[in-house]
Amino acid sequence: MSRFGFNWENEEKFDALLERYPDKQSLMLPALWMVQYQEGWISLDAIRFIAKKLERTPMEVYSVASFYTMFQLQPVGKYHIQLCRTLSCMLCGSKNIQEYLQHKLGIKVGETSPDRQFTLSLVECLGSCGTAPCMRLNDAYIENLTPEKIDEILDGLCHDR
Repeated sequence: MSRFGFNWENEEKFDALLERYPDKQSLMLPALWMVQYQEGWISLDAIRFIAKKLERTPMEVYSVASFYTMFQLQPVGKYHIQLCRTLSCMLCGSKNIQEYLQHKLGIKVGETSPDRQFTLSLVECLGSCGTAPCMRLNDAYIENLTPEKIDEILDGLCHDR
């Protein structure tokens, strides 16, 4: 029995999408996005919930959720920093940016800060090779990264809290 459920807003969105898509499986990605925006991540309970709603197995839902790096299967901090680790970014200094972020945040890749404010992840190509190195901060793409630019961004976030 799943303890997860959509909030009323997502339940209404899901029902509206059901009318547009005769094949429930077509709602897999939208349903995963709804869960992630509602909860901040996708739990196993949420996977079971979606599987039941879409008449799929939990493993089918999990295989889709785990395939895409944009879906989080573990809780993440308020600010999720995803640094590109592919060749273009690496050649333009993403390894130095990674080390700088780890030092500045006091966490390693894959970790979340004790105050749950920051999570640092490495991801595959963010599609910004011409403006490398690049990172994604929640839903925003930030390009041409330098330590100074990181300081400016992170200091701005800390003042917004």
